Amino acid sequence: SCSDVLVCPLRPVERFRDLRPDELADLFSTAQRVANLVEKHFNATSITIAIQDGPEAGQTVKHVHVHVLPRKAGDFKHNDSIYDELQNHDQEDKDIPSKWRSEEEMAAEASDLRKQL
Repeated sequence: SCSDVLVCPLRPVERFRDLRPDELADLFSTAQRVANLVEKHFNATSITIAIQDGPEAGQTVKHVHVHVLPRKAGDFKHNDSIYDELQNHDQEDKDIPSKWRSEEEMAAEASDLRKQL
């Protein structure tokens, strides 16, 4: 199952360019802390960090957010297939229930990760 964690700035803005320098520093500092926790929590060996900035880049919700995805050897046949996964992530009509974590699983993961921040 996909274990995508999102990191969002406190002030919602549509595009990456709309972030102020202090917000940008805070967003990336937080993404780094979250990435370290996510890698350990999911027993990953690497992390993909991605921002889809604008609709042509695959952004489906109109606020900046950083995807933090734990990675392991062989998790995708082709490494860049992770971007196909991101593109489908927010599109409910493409969701396959068995593929995504339940609301309960995500809440439990968020609670576990939050305790470590």
